[in-house]
Amino acid sequence: MKAFRQIINKLRSKYGPAPTRTSDPLELILWENIGYLVDDEKRALAFERLRKEVGLRPENILSASPEKLVDICRIGGIHPELRAQRLKEIAHIVLNDFDGDVGNALKLPLPKAIKALKKFPSIGDPGAEKILLFTKTYPVLALESNGLRVLLRLGFGQEQKNYSASYRSVREALAEQTGSDCDFLVKAHELLRQHGREICKTNHPKCNLCPLNKTCQGAFLK
Repeated sequence: MKAFRQIINKLRSKYGPAPTRTSDPLELILWENIGYLVDDEKRALAFERLRKEVGLRPENILSASPEKLVDICRIGGIHPELRAQRLKEIAHIVLNDFDGDVGNALKLPLPKAIKALKKFPSIGDPGAEKILLFTKTYPVLALESNGLRVLLRLGFGQEQKNYSASYRSVREALAEQTGSDCDFLVKAHELLRQHGREICKTNHPKCNLCPLNKTCQGAFLK
């Protein structure tokens, strides 16, 4: 089995440098909620319209009309009315629970920081950990579904009956290899996600194109 850093370096050689994302915690929360079941391009279009036509601060969102928010959220996929309501909810939570600054949650110890961030809609444990990683608050290996699938197929941890258990299994298997470099872990998150979306897909993975197929337990799946 390849060491974790070797795997990430292999993926970097294939895909190039990982994309740079915002490190603002509120923007990361809005990014998660602005789209649903859409690709990054459509999510980015919706996010940029929100930035330009409304603004990304809680006061901007609360002063925007519901119709404007629904119109923007419609770019990001289905259920735009629900996601528009969530944007308003996010703004209220920031003002009421965090004194207007989500950064206050980042000052808490790790378990309390995760709990605080989970107050926001669409933010579970993985999402909270992603925020803490991308803001370089804690060096946690935050994974989303594509990255998790890649690591399971590579033999890290075991797939369990539910997502949370599988997530914990992979994290435990990698606990001694992830280190404390947030920049590296951000890169790992993005490259694993890209690999899962483009090659190591749920169905019909393109194993013949994978730079990791010689050490992958799931190679050449039908």
